[in-house]
Amino acid sequence: MINTTDKMYHIQCAKGDVGRYVLLPGDPFRTDLIASFFDDARLVAHNREHKTWTGYLDGVKVSVTSTGMGCPSTAIALEELIKCGADTFIRVGTAGKVCDAAFAPELDGVINTAAVRDEGTTIHYIPIEYPAVADRHVVDALARAAANLGYHYAEGITQSKDSFYGQHEPDNMPAAARLHERWEAWRKGNVMTSEMEAAAIFVISSIRGCRASSIMSFGDMEKTVRVACDAIRLLIKED
Repeated sequence: MINTTDKMYHIQCAKGDVGRYVLLPGDPFRTDLIASFFDDARLVAHNREHKTWTGYLDGVKVSVTSTGMGCPSTAIALEELIKCGADTFIRVGTAGKVCDAAFAPELDGVINTAAVRDEGTTIHYIPIEYPAVADRHVVDALARAAANLGYHYAEGITQSKDSFYGQHEPDNMPAAARLHERWEAWRKGNVMTSEMEAAAIFVISSIRGCRASSIMSFGDMEKTVRVACDAIRLLIKED
C-alpha cells in the first residue's frame, strides 16, 4: 500500500521520515504538544487522523504519530510505521479508571503491562487466546523515568474496547446486562484502565518483532509526555 511518491497510503510517510522510536497519541492535535518536547521537530505529514512529527531526543531521530480513535486506525498506523522503519512504540493518552486501586488519589496515571483484547481488530491477526502483552524493557523504562521525575504511575492491565458509549452509557444499549457484567469482571480482575488502542499496539508489535507499552494519564498530559520522552532517552542509551 505505497502510493506513487513512495509514501505509505494512510500515514503519508516514507522510509527515513520517522525514527525507530515513535510516540502514539490518539489525538492528532496532541502530536503538537508531544513534538514540542523534541529538538528540531518538523511536521512530516498529516493525512486523515494520522499526523506525524519527527525530531530528536539526545541526538537520535524520534517521531510522534497520531493513531486516531480505536484499534482499526491504530493498526493501520502501526503497520505503516513499521514498514517505514520504526520498531519501538509508546502509546501516550488518557484512560478511564476501572478497578478500585486505580482511584488512589496520588496516582498520575498507569503504565500498561498488558491489555484485555475486548475489541474486534486483533482477531483478524491471531486467535483471541494470544496475549496482548507490553514489552518488559519498555515498561521498565517508563517506570524508571516516572520514578526519576518523582511522579506516581502504577503498573497494570488496560481494557481495550471498541465502544466509548458502551462504557459510559451502557444502559442505553440493548446489551446493557452483558456490558455491566463484563465491566464488573474487569474491575474484580484488577484491570486498571480502559481505553481503545493498546491491544492493537501490543499484539501487532509482538507479531512483527517490535516492542511497545503505553502510559495513560489521569490528568496532567504534560507529565505523561515528559515520562514517555525520558523513557525513550533511557532506551536510546541502553540500545
